[in-house]
Amino acid sequence: MMGPRPVVLSGPSGAGKSTLLKMLLKDYGNVFGFSVSHTTRQPRVGEVNGKEYHFVTREQMQKEIDAGEFIEHAEFSGNMYGTSKAAVQAVQARNQICVLDIDLQGVKNIKKTDLKPIYISVQAPSTEVLEKRLRDRQTESEESLQKRLNAARVDMELSFYVAPPSG
Repeated sequence: MMGPRPVVLSGPSGAGKSTLLKMLLKDYGNVFGFSVSHTTRQPRVGEVNGKEYHFVTREQMQKEIDAGEFIEHAEFSGNMYGTSKAAVQAVQARNQICVLDIDLQGVKNIKKTDLKPIYISVQAPSTEVLEKRLRDRQTESEESLQKRLNAARVDMELSFYVAPPSG
């Protein structure tokens, strides 16, 4: 992919990625652009198709994944999420630094590509703070919230692990 090197914001739901992204785009919108991800989940109240996500059917998304049109994709809580090549290219075509907001599964997939982004891991101060943030949103069932918290614990542990040098 051509254009400026992308930035990957990763971390668990509720860590503060979206808050940081909003601040970045507000203050430096001419420099940074957001890569709008795809998802098969239903929109939450106030979400707009093409702004927060591209809301698509599972069949449509799987077809595009199979065609190699996605840089990364993951499944969480029964829904698919992913970043299309076209979404990143649209931002790069404006000569902006593309910012991707993805989870740990997505990071693992991106590391297998030739994208070569700058990685930034965003973490909540504690799992207690994270749980409060997720509960305050009031967008999750208890089952979904527990899945997000379990995924967050794994994400937080792995984000602080530094692999030893190879060789």
